[in-house]
Amino acid sequence: MLNELHIENIAVIEKADIEFSSGLNVLTGETGAGKSIIIDSISAVLGERVSRDLVRHGAEKGVVTAVFDVDGVEDWLDDNEIEYDDELIVQRRVNSDGKSSCRVCGTPVSVTQLKSLGSRLIDIHGQNDGRQLMDEHRHLEYLDNFARIHEEFDRYTAEYRKYLSIRDEIQSLSMDEIEKERLSDSMRYQIAELERAELKIGEYDSLTARRDLLRNSEKLTEALDAAYSALYEGEDNAISLAQNAAYYAQRASGIASELENAFTSINEAVFSLTDAAETLRDFRDNLDFSPEEYDNLETRISLLSKLQRKYAKDEEGLLLYLEQCREKLDQIEYSDDRLIKLEKALKEQIAVCRGEAAALGAKRREKAAELQNRIVSELQALNMPSVRFAVEFVPIEDELGFNAFGADKVRFIMSANMGEELGRISKIASGGELSRIMLAMKNVFAENDPVPTMIFDEIDTGVSGIAAQRVGEKLYSVSKGKQVMCVTHLPQIAAMADNHYLIAKEERSGRTYTNVTKLSLDGRSRELARLHGGDHITETTLASAREQLDAADKIKINL
Repeated sequence: MLNELHIENIAVIEKADIEFSSGLNVLTGETGAGKSIIIDSISAVLGERVSRDLVRHGAEKGVVTAVFDVDGVEDWLDDNEIEYDDELIVQRRVNSDGKSSCRVCGTPVSVTQLKSLGSRLIDIHGQNDGRQLMDEHRHLEYLDNFARIHEEFDRYTAEYRKYLSIRDEIQSLSMDEIEKERLSDSMRYQIAELERAELKIGEYDSLTARRDLLRNSEKLTEALDAAYSALYEGEDNAISLAQNAAYYAQRASGIASELENAFTSINEAVFSLTDAAETLRDFRDNLDFSPEEYDNLETRISLLSKLQRKYAKDEEGLLLYLEQCREKLDQIEYSDDRLIKLEKALKEQIAVCRGEAAALGAKRREKAAELQNRIVSELQALNMPSVRFAVEFVPIEDELGFNAFGADKVRFIMSANMGEELGRISKIASGGELSRIMLAMKNVFAENDPVPTMIFDEIDTGVSGIAAQRVGEKLYSVSKGKQVMCVTHLPQIAAMADNHYLIAKEERSGRTYTNVTKLSLDGRSRELARLHGGDHITETTLASAREQLDAADKIKINL
């Protein structure tokens, strides 16, 4: 449940602190006062996309902080290694350049993580959900969400993917003889070219290092000769000098024992210098700088470079590609035999998919009957007494008889009035009817949905009179099991609130500010009077508003 919401520098809201409670929380106010900003702020803290336009003009950043109950998300917090106490604090900061940061209980998280958490905290029913209901491509999704047939669908999906895999392999092997011969010749040429190269991993680096050595052979020889001479061959070479130093240091240590370490160090240096001299001599003696070797190196390096450029791969990649070419050539040469086996496997897999699709469809039809009854019952309670609602299954009419979602297309059809034929929702339902259908569906789905808070942003679109009263009653009924928030312009809905918040806009010093106030009983009366009659509030409209609030309290007792 959402307990507190802190908004700072978001659009026209400089600062607002709102405490929400369980039950039905209603937000009202003039058009443009900032009601949608409250919903946008909540969406932001749930991980939805934000932009720099959300930040109040002149501010460096906007901040939204929400405090929730921890119940129900402990596993998510544990999985994401976030420490928590008895409340869940979620914060979203949006900078004036559009960049944002997210924190959960003080721990930085990604937007993806925040969105994952947000989906478990609040379900927002926006103003465009009714329009989504007219999109028949979404109807199967709605049905499956209600039916909760994830296991059956996953089983069908696994078989459908096997079908796709076999089909794609058949398509890759199915080619005419001319194309097959062309591809075979290409594979044979590439295989022969790579096999002749006798590739070895690391050879290119080794050859280039040897070539670089040969390129500098004259300088290298001069350096080796000079170093060896300085160490061993010259009149005053380092080894002779070090040996003399060792001799005299040994004599000195015989007189002063504390010089023993000095003698040892010099003696060890003699051995080290001797080893170095021998290494230089051996390297010099083994140098063989023949022009033939250099030419061979250049030829080999040129070949390897050409192959690497041609195939855009290093030696390891070329060897892997060679193996792939061999396998592909085998597939082409034996494709006829393979195709026969695959065609048989495809027929068998199509039969399996049709069986799984039929089982999935049967489960959907079973749940569709239940959904129809539930939706009709909900709509009748929303002042649509003559409504008929049905889930229509339309078989997929093609050679296969199934697709990625099963063997049927699904669409919702309805009749809102007595004597009318069932028809597509997009053709029949009015704006007010769409709102009520969506509310009915939300209410039905909510029973199996663990999300503790539901938000309805102007669910009253196209609704008035008795229908509005029924919508208010339904929202109150839903709020007995979940926390419900509703943005509305209708007094019938506002009167059913457990908590009523007024969103008001004012101008000060040339700037616009939005304030959020939790209304007292007297404040609620004045706001209901405004919703009824506008700014002209009289004793009569106030009395009518108080009467409406009293009537709503009596209705609540019986719901």
